[in-house]
Amino acid sequence: MNQLLKSISYIFHPLLMPLLGVVFYFSKTPRFVPESIMLAKVFSITILTLVLPILLFYLLRTINKVDTFNLETVEERRLPLLINSVIIVLIIIRVLPIDDIPELYFFFLGILISTITCFALALIQFKASIHMIGSAGFFMFAIAIAIHFKININGTIALMCIILGAIATSRLHMKAHTPIELITGLCVGLMPQLILLNYWM
Repeated sequence: MNQLLKSISYIFHPLLMPLLGVVFYFSKTPRFVPESIMLAKVFSITILTLVLPILLFYLLRTINKVDTFNLETVEERRLPLLINSVIIVLIIIRVLPIDDIPELYFFFLGILISTITCFALALIQFKASIHMIGSAGFFMFAIAIAIHFKININGTIALMCIILGAIATSRLHMKAHTPIELITGLCVGLMPQLILLNYWM
């Protein structure tokens, strides 16, 4: 059980959530998107939100700015969050501009707001759960896409609720966060996506 709970934190790592949102959108949208465009977007997002942050992590580790991949202290997470904000801005400007795919533009805008909020909390020595921020943001976006395109994803929503609970349990079990840090992370991830629905639904 101990290994299972630890593995959940790695399987559902927050770095995967933006890419998961993009893949989910392309798998559910009824709009025609040329396969070449779809693959280009997925490839770009994979490089910018997954490969680049991992490479930058090892660079930061080499120069002793971070110690662990989970960014266990408040001080460790400030610079990575700032760098991630810059990466998200780059995605919004160059990869997913508003006149291209509005749903994904506002999804990443919500991610940017959540990331900046998490960075601001880190500045005041509060460690909101980045795992909960990422998974809650994706959860809200998935529900919004289902409503927007009028598709039934009740099974997916139920599964995501279970996954959210499993992630929270895993983080508590690993003593990575307190309950208030998990709840704060949930709200920080969920609320920007919910507020931005007014601009694209």
